[in-house]
Amino acid sequence: QRQTVESGGGLVQPGGSLRLSCTAFGWSISPYPVGWFRQGPGKEREFVAAISSWNGGSALYDDSVKGRFTISRDNAKNTVDLQMNSLKPEDTAVYYCATSGVVQLTTIQGEYDYWGQGTQVTVSS
Repeated sequence: QRQTVESGGGLVQPGGSLRLSCTAFGWSISPYPVGWFRQGPGKEREFVAAISSWNGGSALYDDSVKGRFTISRDNAKNTVDLQMNSLKPEDTAVYYCATSGVVQLTTIQGEYDYWGQGTQVTVSS
């Protein structure tokens, strides 16, 4: 069963930064668009950002993170990173990455096939 693996979560103060990384073992995520999602306490899982396959020439962001978060990919390392700056308490959530089977970037969770277990991000003073 294919799955992705997230890392880089932790505790950070408001205004701080974290860099999350998504990878896979035994298979390449390069041919797939990759999305990041998050689920905050008592909330539904929601879309955060997505990047197109291969050269990652296109990206899509939720309005709540636009200008603060940046998604990027490194095919040589088989990773997709999410740089998170100017973090707010409302960014506290478990963050998941997943690969999409749809060529066009999408915010729809059902279009994503392979998911990881998530990494916890807590923004608190």
